[in-house]
Amino acid sequence: MRRALALAGRGRGRVEPNPMVGAVVVRGGRIIGEGYHRQFGGPHAEVHALAGAGASACGAALYVTLEPCDHHGKTPPCTEAIVAAGVHRVVAAMQDPDERVSGRGVRRLRRAGLDVEMGLCREEARALNAPYLKLKTRHVPYVTAKWAMTLDGRIASLAHEARWITSEAARRHGHRARSLSDAILVGIGTVLADDPLLTCRIPGGRHPTRIVLDSRGRLPLRSRLVRTARESPVLVVTTAAAPAQRLLALERAGCRVCIVPVRSGRCSLPDLLGLLGREQATHLLVEGGQQVLSSFFRAHLVDRVLVYLGPKILGDGLSPIAGLGCRTVAEAMLLEPVSLRRLGPDLVLEARRLGG
Repeated sequence: MRRALALAGRGRGRVEPNPMVGAVVVRGGRIIGEGYHRQFGGPHAEVHALAGAGASACGAALYVTLEPCDHHGKTPPCTEAIVAAGVHRVVAAMQDPDERVSGRGVRRLRRAGLDVEMGLCREEARALNAPYLKLKTRHVPYVTAKWAMTLDGRIASLAHEARWITSEAARRHGHRARSLSDAILVGIGTVLADDPLLTCRIPGGRHPTRIVLDSRGRLPLRSRLVRTARESPVLVVTTAAAPAQRLLALERAGCRVCIVPVRSGRCSLPDLLGLLGREQATHLLVEGGQQVLSSFFRAHLVDRVLVYLGPKILGDGLSPIAGLGCRTVAEAMLLEPVSLRRLGPDLVLEARRLGG
């Protein structure tokens, strides 16, 4: 099952909004076929694994990271392929929360006389597909907050300069994080200060939808985001306070404009996440700046943090988060560390919300 989980992870960034799934066919204690879901709309993991096993799949066991589907979507039901191959036992890590699948796949296999076991490496499977599970159960995308900072916790100097806190190796890793996300979000303050492009600049990477929180419609028409809007999608999230003519000009330049309600004087983040969920966005990467990051944390909307730590000390400057109202250490927001590793001279820390 751990081999199947490792295979499943290869589909990250290519299969969304589908789940990442890996499958392994075992006979006589040996792996005779394996596969994973490679791209959205393509054959599922089970099909690849059974094809690799060929006729030897008859009487074998199939280990799969998610309950096999039993419905016609972009591909035929995996349960049909499993039964037709003569597999005698299926071990699935977890049940699929998709209402078209949940429980149906297991029942179909058991009715066909297969031995079905559920729950092996369940927590690992849930962690792997946390964004998919959130989309299917809560109908909003998984949110990762990302920033780079110095050892003393500064994301920019007093002069709002941030280039470069971390090394090229860390920046490449950050671009990979963009490639694995469906959408990337910044505030209008970041756009006005830095004129970012927000694309993925690694070979073969995909460009996420670029989102700007801009409650008053201040996004410059000559910004790099607007000038490339026809090449890679740009979503301007604004409010009714923005001038209509300005929004029309942004739309004519190729941007998509979405008006959301106002909460605490700003664009409503829950309404934005609801919109993205309805459009099947699985993973949202929030890159800042300070006000936007703080707003997501204050609203308890962050599922995971990705922090790049450069071996520098500024002494003064901007911190990534402000205004949470914690007066004591006991009131601090707690996160569960997932990994800490070195990238050149820097460190990258991944942590997730407790219970998330």
